[in-house]
Amino acid sequence: MNEHDAKEVGPEGLASILLEKGALTADWLPAFEAVPRHAFMPDAIWPGRAGMNRQSDRVIRSEDPEAWWEAVHRDAPITTQWDDGDYTGPGKGKSPTSSNSMPTMVFSMLDALSVEAGDTVLEIGTGTGWNAALLCHRLGAENVVSVEVDEVSAEDARTHLHAAGLRPLVHVGDGAQGYPERAPYDRLIATCSIGSVPPAWRAQVKSGGLIVAPWGPTYGGEAVARLTVAEDGTASGPFVGSSAFMRLRAQRPQRMHVREYLGGRKWPANGLRSTTTLSPDAVGEWNVMFAIGVQVPGAFPWAETYDDGSYTLWLRDTAVTSWATADYVPGSDEFEVHQSGPRNLWDEVLVAYRWWDDHDRPGFDRFGLTVDSGGERVWLDSPDNMVSA
Repeated sequence: MNEHDAKEVGPEGLASILLEKGALTADWLPAFEAVPRHAFMPDAIWPGRAGMNRQSDRVIRSEDPEAWWEAVHRDAPITTQWDDGDYTGPGKGKSPTSSNSMPTMVFSMLDALSVEAGDTVLEIGTGTGWNAALLCHRLGAENVVSVEVDEVSAEDARTHLHAAGLRPLVHVGDGAQGYPERAPYDRLIATCSIGSVPPAWRAQVKSGGLIVAPWGPTYGGEAVARLTVAEDGTASGPFVGSSAFMRLRAQRPQRMHVREYLGGRKWPANGLRSTTTLSPDAVGEWNVMFAIGVQVPGAFPWAETYDDGSYTLWLRDTAVTSWATADYVPGSDEFEVHQSGPRNLWDEVLVAYRWWDDHDRPGFDRFGLTVDSGGERVWLDSPDNMVSA
């Protein structure tokens, strides 16, 4: 029996679970009760699983109201759109492009936002409107602005918000640009991930204000950054927990196929062969990927899996100049590597992994981020101890 089986399926049961986890605090409980999650869900949803970026098949409320109700009141994310709305059929599309986040994550981020009465908040990524509704109930709709890039999602969110008696400003536009007409804001929260903090966000938040946003390097790994904006526009602060959000549309990566790296030749093409004792499995955990990613810029992994449990870990750079492969075979102590191009990507990953290991394998809670006109730098334990430059 899991935690949900032991609770009544519905808002009260979900609230009980979130309170026990410490994610839902007393100051957010009235908002949770006033604007329940189910009031902001579309008829067609794709339930996810807690801590996993995997979706179940589509559930339609009119066809299976019991399954829909149960899914909505689980502490798990729910995908609400595929392929920017181009895919609407049964099963699943290629890429999830909008969702209602895991409730634990929703309230953990709202807690990190540290809002106070009278605060103005800019939300990036309206989605279903639930997060905006929670903010409206706490602060007043007149103090909330939400920016959504997808016009259909924005209109659906407005419908849900209006039905709840809430009328914040929901603006259709590029979230990277914020909404300068109402700036400056006391707080900014993003419900999508970023690889770099847009300059407009720092410019539109007051000195002493907070930016709470999921941030991750190109390579992978991601955590929620809680940044305080200084008088000079610099933003700095710690990461406060692991996350896995859909990317801000303006920052979505464009990946080239492996054939572009091989120049039309069959693998291993001109790759130089070597071996390694570091298992490709050792570099696949989310926090390890983060530590590698901040030291190996402009590179990303992809796993080509096989039926026998083995796989090839591909590494590629965004400049389409270099690639590497590391072959994982279960039970092996040595693994075959091929590398090509001006960057030896596996060697870079190996150095970054050893750095992580030598520093007592730090988790997200030991990292932080500083952003200014010179760029973004990740640090370990202290802003004076930069990991990336």
